[in-house]
Amino acid sequence: MATKRDYYEILGISKSATADEIKKAYRNLALKYHPDRVTQDNKKVAEEKFKEMSEAYEVLIDPQKKSKYDQYGHEAIDSSFGPGGFDFRQDFHHVDDLKDIFGEVDISDLFRSFGFGGDLYGGGQRRGGASRGSDLEFQIEISFDEAAFGAEKTITIPRYEACETCGGTGAKPGSKRERCSACGGRGQVSSSSGFFNVVRACDRCGGEGSIIKTPCTACSGRGRVKAKRNIKVKIPAGVDTGARLRVHGEGEAGEKGARRGDLYLVIHVHPHEIFERHGADIYCEVPVDFVTATLGGEVEAPTLEGKIKLKIPAGTQGGKSFRLRNKGIAHLHDYGRGDQLVKVQIDVPSNPTLDQKRILKELSKASERNPGPLAQTFMEKMKRLFR
Repeated sequence: MATKRDYYEILGISKSATADEIKKAYRNLALKYHPDRVTQDNKKVAEEKFKEMSEAYEVLIDPQKKSKYDQYGHEAIDSSFGPGGFDFRQDFHHVDDLKDIFGEVDISDLFRSFGFGGDLYGGGQRRGGASRGSDLEFQIEISFDEAAFGAEKTITIPRYEACETCGGTGAKPGSKRERCSACGGRGQVSSSSGFFNVVRACDRCGGEGSIIKTPCTACSGRGRVKAKRNIKVKIPAGVDTGARLRVHGEGEAGEKGARRGDLYLVIHVHPHEIFERHGADIYCEVPVDFVTATLGGEVEAPTLEGKIKLKIPAGTQGGKSFRLRNKGIAHLHDYGRGDQLVKVQIDVPSNPTLDQKRILKELSKASERNPGPLAQTFMEKMKRLFR
């Protein structure tokens, strides 16, 4: 029996290579031996190279397998494969890495060209032809406070669930699937066309290798049914309108036991009646009466945690903002919180009483003798403009 090549030599890396370096090496080789990049005469060689490097990658990217291989060599690993050695269809578990390199569509062509069968993994399918469940998108509305501090919500979504009657097999209880006679249980049929051998999914069994003669009446043989489910989801602090959160494995159930899709939550945050958000900072306006703004004092100001007393220095002008550190919204991908800015609005009486009018007239006369800082600055500008 031929001696197997060293896995590190196959990928062209050292024993100290990191996981990222192993992935990079495999990526470069996968691109090199893609069927579109080799001549027809070299297709067979490319297929063998592809299988060889995939076996090396399967072992070295797995920390446990890599450790065994580093200590004991091929003998410690061969037992984890079938009697005939590494079989790409059975033993390669990193197809998602290939999808990252080639994409869903191109990977199907890759498998067909190498005779693995395009229905094996391409297009979101698994061995046996059953499709992974679809992803779901769900719009969720949350309050301003829930966006600021995070929350746990229970949502109800309609989705496909595995049929409880047949356990997701699609076959009537008490019956079982039977091997497809058209493909002999392989799920694939081949035909020759000139120099080419074309491999495709079996039309009779749809690539599953078996057929259901007595389908489950509850799901009509599909293995799944539509149902509503309550799901608890965690909303992280700091999300904003338009954020898209992924909840792994909470999408549609796959066909006949295939894995679930994912659930994506699209966030909409209700506006607050007092606060306005800008990133992690929040803004609000607080009315301050004329006397307090002039003489100084305290006013009540809202925060996300409740009311506080805000000191107003004497001579505070309208539009002045005060910054409250760490009173804003949590940073979504970082520590800490933003700030809160409180903007002063001078509250002028819209319908003053007789006493207020009298006092204001006296104040007006006094102000003519001692104008405020804004009036003084404005008067100086006027003088320069019209002198």
